[in-house]
Amino acid sequence: MSEEEFHAEKMYLLCLGTAKTMLEKGVVSEEEFTKIDTMLLEKYKPTLSTLLSGKPLI
Repeated sequence: MSEEEFHAEKMYLLCLGTAKTMLEKGVVSEEEFTKIDTMLLEKYKPTLSTLLSGKPLI
């Protein structure tokens, strides 16, 4: 994985984590969270996280 790809993964996961916290606290709705996730995927184009997007890890 290149430094650029690593940075994209890191930024996507950092921003998604913030959005998830906002969802859990009721600041954003599930629909808004999905839109945020889509926007972040388009912006950062993460390689690995795209495979897991929208899927629970457990």
